[in-house]
Amino acid sequence: MRIKGDHYGDERLPRYTSYPTAPHFSPAVDAGCYGDWLAALPAGTVASLYLHVPFCRSMCWYCGCHTTVALRDGPIDAYLAVLRQEIDLVAARLTAPLDVRHVHFGGGTPTILAPDDFVALVALLRKRFALNPQAELAVEIDPRRLGEAMIAALAAAGVNRASLGVQSFDPAVQQAINRIQSVEQTQGVVEGLRRYGIGAVNFDLIYGLPRQTVASCVETVERSLAMAPERFSIFGYAHVPDFKKHQRKIDPAELPGLAERREQAEAMAQALVAAGYVRIGLDHFARADDPMAQALGQGTLRRNFQGYTTDACEALIGFGASAIGRLPQGYVQNEVVIARYAEWVGGGELPAAKGYRLSADDRLRAELIERLMCDLSVDVDAVCTRHGVDRATLAASDEALASLAQDGIVVIEGGRLRVPEAARLLVRKVASCFDAYLGQSARRFSKAV
Repeated sequence: MRIKGDHYGDERLPRYTSYPTAPHFSPAVDAGCYGDWLAALPAGTVASLYLHVPFCRSMCWYCGCHTTVALRDGPIDAYLAVLRQEIDLVAARLTAPLDVRHVHFGGGTPTILAPDDFVALVALLRKRFALNPQAELAVEIDPRRLGEAMIAALAAAGVNRASLGVQSFDPAVQQAINRIQSVEQTQGVVEGLRRYGIGAVNFDLIYGLPRQTVASCVETVERSLAMAPERFSIFGYAHVPDFKKHQRKIDPAELPGLAERREQAEAMAQALVAAGYVRIGLDHFARADDPMAQALGQGTLRRNFQGYTTDACEALIGFGASAIGRLPQGYVQNEVVIARYAEWVGGGELPAAKGYRLSADDRLRAELIERLMCDLSVDVDAVCTRHGVDRATLAASDEALASLAQDGIVVIEGGRLRVPEAARLLVRKVASCFDAYLGQSARRFSKAV
């Protein structure tokens, strides 16, 4: 099927790792509210933990994360002490043990912690929460700064999945984004992880970077394939210099245009599919025998703040400055500024700065958006029935979808929607038809392609 409307790719849209998205969080959800939500979690609630470590040794100019450069260990040690306090505060609010099945360390660079400190931090989590024996413990890694002592510490702590930032192996691109990382350096880390028994390895790549070409994108994929990671994530670079000031060091004249970005993304995707990886949603790829590929086939794939996931938790608890969690009642985000985060925790208060209490309409739209983002299709009538809602309440969404259908961006088959393969990269545009809040904070979002 041919599609029209290339201009859709230039629209700034949410990645829909949550609905509503973070710009709509407000101080109405505060520390007291968060404490009540934690206390209300029943025994045996399936939960996940996310720990944010907002420090790096140097700044990558493309970065869109909440992180800061720490050239000394002092700020990191001080932050770790506060993080441990927050873990104690949250644990004290719980009235029943949880069934923790996923733990994810993100950043920043989580492996900036000293090896012994990382092991002790995981030990504290095991002490304060009921970590399932089969729990997945994942950590994001900067391969440029990972020695054998830290790899040994990860293994000792029980880490069983590692996500490596690669982005691009093109030297010209690396120079333009202030991230010099050789193939040999990356391969050494992969081999070290596997030698210590951490066999599940993910690679993060980016298209749309300055000086990047279709040929260099494909070459990066080919070099990565030689290391045989279990999963790939391929993200489009989001240039938001008003929001992330360090991105001003990137010359916008060196950024590829929309057509080039689309060609880069598709060329990388086709190279991975040809190598036997299953294409998942907007930007993930996994081996056919990987749990993520299996979840896609079974219709149980989920999407959260880490992207696509097999994690079907009922509660996600975030720790650290800027960390976001989700409880049955809604979303909670910690204070972003590290100093203020530390003040709150040091004063014995949960550092929840803002959040969002979900309404019945939000839950309906969230499910519709998540299924579209995961499956590229959704039975709208079935979801409405499940939520006890008349389909007529989505009349505005149906009108927007009808317009997209004329351009071949979505196929309407009775009560079901389907995004054709040719429009896969525009799935966020289709999902946005169900977003009741769209347009209020578009400048903070990335381009659709």
